[in-house]
Amino acid sequence: VQLQAFGGGLVQAGGSLRLSCAAFGRTVSTYTTGWFRQRPGKEREFVSSIYSSGGSTYDADSVKGRFTISRDNAKNTVYLQMNGLNDEDTAVYYCAADLRGSGFYLPSTESRAYNYWGQGTQVTVSS
Repeated sequence: VQLQAFGGGLVQAGGSLRLSCAAFGRTVSTYTTGWFRQRPGKEREFVSSIYSSGGSTYDADSVKGRFTISRDNAKNTVYLQMNGLNDEDTAVYYCAADLRGSGFYLPSTESRAYNYWGQGTQVTVSS
């Protein structure tokens, strides 16, 4: 599968952005997709995930109530709606796919659970 992340940009604090992760070669509903981010000078961290079965989601505490992950099977795309952005959200955002079924033995919050990654899209929040 190939993943293409886009939708990043420059936004003022308090604003919103919607990131998209378009998938090519495999139907998005058949695997778990995660969003991660890497802030300047920090390690990559988990943001949100959506599971293949049932479409249930899980969010990091830092984004709960502000970010929403969703999936459009017809467009084969996973979205990350980001509201109430602040400067702590400035980062490169990556989407990732777990095609090995690693979710049986690794939590979706672990980057090791994913074996395909998109190229990243920059989100910059100005205060």
